Amino acid sequence: MKVYLAGYNIDSAVIENLKKKSPLTNDITPETLSAAYARISRDQRSVDKLREIARVQVEKARRSNRNIIFKMGHHSVAEHAVFNFDIIGVSRLVIEEIEKFRLCSFTEKSQRYITLGNDFIIPDEVKRSGKQRLFMDTIKAQNDFYNKLYKKLKSYFFEEHKDLAKKPRKYHILDGWAKEDARYIVSLATLGQLGMTINARNLEYLIRRFASKRLSEIKELNQKMYDLAKEISPSIILFTDATDFDSKTYDEIKQKSLPYLDFSTEQKKEVELVAFTPDADSTLAASILHTSSFLPYRECIERVKKMKPKEKEEYMKEAFKHMEFYDSTLREFEYIDLTFNLIVSAACFAQLKRHRMATITVQDYDPELDVTVPPSIEKIGARKEFTEIIDKTNDAYSTLKENRGIGAEYVLTNSHRRRVLMKVNARELYHISRLREDPSAQWDIRTVVGKMTNLAKEAMPLTFLLIGGKNIYPKIYKEIFCRLPKFSLPEMQK
Repeated sequence: MKVYLAGYNIDSAVIENLKKKSPLTNDITPETLSAAYARISRDQRSVDKLREIARVQVEKARRSNRNIIFKMGHHSVAEHAVFNFDIIGVSRLVIEEIEKFRLCSFTEKSQRYITLGNDFIIPDEVKRSGKQRLFMDTIKAQNDFYNKLYKKLKSYFFEEHKDLAKKPRKYHILDGWAKEDARYIVSLATLGQLGMTINARNLEYLIRRFASKRLSEIKELNQKMYDLAKEISPSIILFTDATDFDSKTYDEIKQKSLPYLDFSTEQKKEVELVAFTPDADSTLAASILHTSSFLPYRECIERVKKMKPKEKEEYMKEAFKHMEFYDSTLREFEYIDLTFNLIVSAACFAQLKRHRMATITVQDYDPELDVTVPPSIEKIGARKEFTEIIDKTNDAYSTLKENRGIGAEYVLTNSHRRRVLMKVNARELYHISRLREDPSAQWDIRTVVGKMTNLAKEAMPLTFLLIGGKNIYPKIYKEIFCRLPKFSLPEMQK
């Protein structure tokens, strides 16, 4: 056996420094990896030799990539080329668009941990509308109130949690609670930054999708990313033009949908389980039996149907017996689906969207859905002033929306809400619950996910025997097996 480390991501500044110290060479590109790996299926030479050839013959490697991707349609070879982007000074609204691409990695500046300044974008759409002063006055009112809220909330949390306030090492927790609740009044125009890792295939997909977007900020970002990637890897970023499919489909569907819209029956239930796998517990048991036997699936279903309730429960427990809080459930849990209709704040959605293995589709932010007001703002008696800022924001939004609606959403806040349709499999919901129902999770998403898991447990109790935040995992486990698991979170932290 031979194993070589073929390459790895390094800082671009290191690459530039190496270029200065070495003779000029044109093989500093991830395209050579794509070209070499593309040849593996039809070339008997070892892959390390193929990489060597690609590095020596870069132009030939590029021609090979274009032929394989464009003529033969094997786009997967582009996945071997990986890019890291620093994305700085983009709005919270556009960060939502960036993070829709699920097969990428993101680490984002958090408004929960960093005190926000007065940095926000004035979109070109607003500038062209002649309503820039209205936009800026509204954002200024929001940001001024953010600073006022932050100071009041900080005092409130330090007074409310005197036990933590006595420990200097816990100050950041109380300070963080103040920041995360104060941010509910800041706008989606607020600037952020993120680090992004993406392979060339997904980058091409992102560039093509963004080419069809109407917001100027997205178009500017798209051009910058494309220019940077094309300079390094021109042979694997090929299909980048806007398409009618991306540009027109949703707009035309919206027009066709107008006759079917009846706002008189509008419902505002925040968490609703609208669809799920029928007889999910039996489906899961049959899927596990299928993996554990040589029976066809139909026969597995029949065998499970003949099980008595207690017998089925004991059988299902075997799937959990050796599981620790950090373990994923068995792959068979992915055969169980649940679809939720949610109404969530922008602050909550910012976290919810990070669960990229779920299927998430959204409506635009809608002031008619009201806003989410943190309980702490009620406690410090600031709801009236909070509501006044929201009313001012909604008025500005209505005025800005007269400009064909483009760019108006920038002025909305983290407290504004939207409808989300979210489909998860049972395995993913376990992961979401472990992470988001833990006390360390932010209260808004913790509340939403708690309601989701309660509905899931009602619909399929055996499937979700052990669901819950990682902090209570030992308790749940003990209730089922009358003993503690080998590891619990407090023990691991020690």
